[in-house]
Amino acid sequence: MSLDKATVERIARLARIKVQPEEAEALAVDLSRILAFVEQLNEVDCSDVPPMSSGGREMKLRRRADEVTDGDIQDKVLANAPDARDGYYVVPKVVE
Repeated sequence: MSLDKATVERIARLARIKVQPEEAEALAVDLSRILAFVEQLNEVDCSDVPPMSSGGREMKLRRRADEVTDGDIQDKVLANAPDARDGYYVVPKVVE
């Protein structure tokens, strides 16, 4: 696929990228080469290649124990609140 100067200027406008008129022709050549390379990649037969989610071996995430770790500092946390009652933050009602 070959791009012309007008197409590059249109792409730049849509992408909100400022391109000087004298740069548009060189960009058209560069973008055409990139698109030609991508078209070459489409010709590669990948039908027998299984999809993969990572480049390495299958990895499993380490899981930590599900334990309560609140730090037992409720009083210190609520000391910063502009309004706190019964161990909770008090906020303005937003739903009517």
